[in-house]
Amino acid sequence: MHMQRRKFIAGVGAAGIAAWSNAARAQQPGKLPIIGYLGPSSPENTGPNTAAFLQRLRDLGWVEGRTITIEHRWAEGRPERVAEIAAEFVQQKVDLIVAYGGAAVTLKKATASIPIVFAPAVDPVGVGLVASLSHPGGNVTGLSIQATDAAGKRLELLRDVVPKLGRLGILFDAGYAAAVQEKGAVQAVARTLGLEVVPQEIRRAEDIASAFDAFKGKADALYVTENALTFTNGKTITTLALNAQLPTTCANADTARAGALMSYGSNFPALFRRAADFVDKVLRGTKPGDIPVEQPTKFDLVINLKTANALGLTIPHNLLVLADEVIE
Repeated sequence: MHMQRRKFIAGVGAAGIAAWSNAARAQQPGKLPIIGYLGPSSPENTGPNTAAFLQRLRDLGWVEGRTITIEHRWAEGRPERVAEIAAEFVQQKVDLIVAYGGAAVTLKKATASIPIVFAPAVDPVGVGLVASLSHPGGNVTGLSIQATDAAGKRLELLRDVVPKLGRLGILFDAGYAAAVQEKGAVQAVARTLGLEVVPQEIRRAEDIASAFDAFKGKADALYVTENALTFTNGKTITTLALNAQLPTTCANADTARAGALMSYGSNFPALFRRAADFVDKVLRGTKPGDIPVEQPTKFDLVINLKTANALGLTIPHNLLVLADEVIE
């Protein structure tokens, strides 16, 4: 048997072997490549992102249950949950991990060998995920959103709608480096616009209500920084903001759909679709460290007209024309 096998190997050559072993792997049940997919919140509130990711994978020939296995996990906005899932993925020896930026930082500490694709991360160089955008190096690559760059635009849009804006509340997750950086960027822009800033830090969902107590009578509008904690608790934040009569701006369209006044930021389903291309490249043999990190060029403006009416605000016509989505 050994002799025949050796002859067979000599006959087909290296390329043939690769194709043959891939085919053999595909035919053996349970030997499909395994992707560990870690969503920031729960399946419900990231449905469109996951659907876009899976659809693009299918277009590329990776069909869940047929040519690939996907282990779905959800962090529910809790950092301690991420550490548990990271350990689980490493133990399962998954072939590749897809995660959002905050989780990718934890995952990178857990494994230096399993490829990680982040979709998306805020300032991946600043938080130490990659060496540089063009040459990530290591086992990590993905899509970046420079939330701090869009901060100024978000504030300007908010000021167009809230003409009496003098004091700006900022809600940020102090446990997440990129959110702290974004808060700093917002403060800097606010100063140039002559606004007084009222920052309130949170670290877990339980801190949100007391942060709103602190905004009472001290803020005319609210800026929410982008990360898993604020995104997962978007409904709570928007409800409290409406009760407090605080017009709210953020990066995530889902939070605007949940009741924030407006959002201006990257199109998340488009980012997740693009992440599937990165996954495809890695599964076909490209090292993550050789795939440059991409930054999206398209930003969506979503305006919630229902919320504007509830707050007694008039949205200028030119903004409604600019909006990619208006919720009525």
